[in-house]
Amino acid sequence: MNDRTEAVTETPADVVRRLYDALGRGDVPGVLAALHPEVTVDEPEQLPYGGVHRGREAFVGSVLAVMTGHAAVALTGAEVFEGPSGVVGRLTGTLTAHSTGEEFPLTMTEVHRVEDGTVRAIDVYLKDPGRLAAFYARTEAGTR
Repeated sequence: MNDRTEAVTETPADVVRRLYDALGRGDVPGVLAALHPEVTVDEPEQLPYGGVHRGREAFVGSVLAVMTGHAAVALTGAEVFEGPSGVVGRLTGTLTAHSTGEEFPLTMTEVHRVEDGTVRAIDVYLKDPGRLAAFYARTEAGTR
């Protein structure tokens, strides 16, 4: 019998799944652990948190804080596909506005670059970022 244990290596897809699991639980320390300290997140410009964010703290403070400040986020699905040029994730869920209770169905596609067991870059794509921006504008105004 061999007492040696072999290390299990996480695939890039596993790293993204770990990130999505933490996001789904609202586990900010888990999200931070899955992200490279100098992660780059590129969000659609139309959104209130749009633009390029560099670093874990910028992602949490600029993206997650704005999203959760406007609405409760409930992820309902996460699919992860690994290919030769990176990992693609598709997240589905619902945003529920704190101010009005309006629900917004959310579907995002993300392209992840994973290095050394952490997510180094995320490019975020939405089918219609203008609709999501309008939802955030309504939540801020307290109207439907």
